[in-house]
Amino acid sequence: MSRAVLSIGSNLGDRLARLRAVVAGFGPRVAAVSPVYRTAPWGGVEQDDFLNAVLLADDPAYEPADWLRHGAALEDAAGRVREVHWGPRTLDVDVVWCGTEAGPVRSADPWLTLPHPRAHRRAFVLAPWLDVEPDAVLTAAGATRPVRDWLAALDPAERDGVHRTGDDIGAAGLR
Repeated sequence: MSRAVLSIGSNLGDRLARLRAVVAGFGPRVAAVSPVYRTAPWGGVEQDDFLNAVLLADDPAYEPADWLRHGAALEDAAGRVREVHWGPRTLDVDVVWCGTEAGPVRSADPWLTLPHPRAHRRAFVLAPWLDVEPDAVLTAAGATRPVRDWLAALDPAERDGVHRTGDDIGAAGLR
């Protein structure tokens, strides 16, 4: 069995519908869905704000790479085009963390680096992750710390740029 923390976001088109489509696309694998957050774009490219959320998902048949392939298929279905690094996107599905019965998965493969190499620097990942897994722990930059500590260590402007919207993307009815 593998368990995954998936960060999802959109800043083009019907952003909320795109996030809901991810929840529906992972279907019964979804164990928890965070509240939706509105966040300023990350990476210095001029664009509209994102809507972001985090999903906890598990599947006894999935290997860590299966989460990435599944997320990429959902991105493709949403018309994702990769033209500008950190640019606007219809949908982004990132595998932030993955674990198996043996523990957290670590991978330095450029195709699937685990844990996500920049998750510890992104309030739009950390804040919603805490909503669905308050005791989460993340190893990054050579240190293992609670996610709440990574979030607290961020620049206040980064933390203050993440705002709950009050929107629901399908948390009701989860197993």
